[in-house]
Amino acid sequence: MRLELHPKQSLAFTSEATEILYGGAAGGGKSHLMRILAIAFAMDCAGIQIYLFRRVHGDLWKNHMEGASSFFALLADFIGSGYVKVNTSDGEIIFWNGSKIFLCHCQHEKDWIKYQGAEIHLLLIDEITHFTEFLYRMLRGRCRLGSFNPPDKYKNKLPCVFAGGNPGGIGHHWVKQSFIDNCEPMKIRRMSKKEGGMLRQYIPARLSDNPSMDDDYADKLEGLGNEFLVKAMLNGDWDIIAGAYFTEFRRDKHVIKAFNIPSGWTRYKAFDWGSSRPFACYWMAVSDGSIKEIPRGALVVYREYYGMEEGKPNVGLKLTAKEVAKNIKKMDKDETDWGVADPAIFSVNGGISIAEDMRREGVIWRRADNKRGAGWEQVRTRLKDDEETKKPMIYFFESCVHAIRTLPALQHDEHNIEDIDSDMEDHAADAIRYGCMARAIVKDTHVQKKNTIDLLLEMTDEKKAVSKYRR
Repeated sequence: MRLELHPKQSLAFTSEATEILYGGAAGGGKSHLMRILAIAFAMDCAGIQIYLFRRVHGDLWKNHMEGASSFFALLADFIGSGYVKVNTSDGEIIFWNGSKIFLCHCQHEKDWIKYQGAEIHLLLIDEITHFTEFLYRMLRGRCRLGSFNPPDKYKNKLPCVFAGGNPGGIGHHWVKQSFIDNCEPMKIRRMSKKEGGMLRQYIPARLSDNPSMDDDYADKLEGLGNEFLVKAMLNGDWDIIAGAYFTEFRRDKHVIKAFNIPSGWTRYKAFDWGSSRPFACYWMAVSDGSIKEIPRGALVVYREYYGMEEGKPNVGLKLTAKEVAKNIKKMDKDETDWGVADPAIFSVNGGISIAEDMRREGVIWRRADNKRGAGWEQVRTRLKDDEETKKPMIYFFESCVHAIRTLPALQHDEHNIEDIDSDMEDHAADAIRYGCMARAIVKDTHVQKKNTIDLLLEMTDEKKAVSKYRR
């Protein structure tokens, strides 16, 4: 049996790193490499336990168990001779030497519990950007040798995590932040214990690194139609977020250095509650046009209180409503008289509401307008350049790090293209949506009426009648 690899795949196969991201552009040969890795380690390390994950079971089966380079095809001779058995019902590939490849999926975050007691020697994650950071950390936490004693040449290599992925998807932001930002491609770096303590490496793979791909595959990628998707899939550009909801967001346009907010500007707060998930509170000021760079009516998001456990995106602090309110009160410094919050905090379920708990600590909320479609449209309208001033109508101080971190990473809901995928870290976005709805931009109906009357004047000789109506 010959397990053939292309040069870039071979670099990944022989790397000394123990936590590898391989990928970038579509067609780089990620899935094939994973199957080769799984088979090679299974044959070379008797008794090894290899777990191969995709987010959805259907994708796992189609990608790895069907086609000319599937597990069935690669292992056909061994399956025919009885050296390898495939248990399709349990998703296991069992080798003669006791090694096993487990074919797994983790569609929902709660599904990681199924693998809580697993002992994973080699973890393979196909399309890592389909996974949340929480799922990745939980699965990586199962990587251990236990009583398994690998051959000497693999003692510094196992346990090992190998992931493949393209830009975009629900996990784009954390994958880019963890593997790509502030690090040279191919460079191996030792991570801190807080980050798993493994030897991490990013190996970029482009379409040109996979000679087996069809000659016209690049043309098919060019034909995707969406400019951002083409750049991400064809060039492996991690600075382009395929499927991003807020494509209007630009750090160089919307993120500004802090300045002293003029005392005459209207100020208020916007709040999204969370306990197991983060809460988000933002202080906003409405420009009166006295600062030339900030158009009249623009919102400046100037303070952030984000309840996330350090180093764990989308994991909340589990503070009580009273604790959160006390901190908000302390941070507010009597700057704001009012604020808007998620209407859900006013619900009473066998006791006093979250809103009432916070009111008793001196933090009073109004029910926010929670229309999602209209709210997202308000956010996008403010992110776009105003027709008159040619400037955005919302800005963020650099200190609002979680808003800046999460807004550009949010994706469209695959079931409702007009909405955001609520499984993502959307808490800052929700709070900002409430804040934008509280100062909604409304079309100037007077101008619209005037234009209509001017049109009538051009179309009729009854100018006196129209002029009388106009007055």
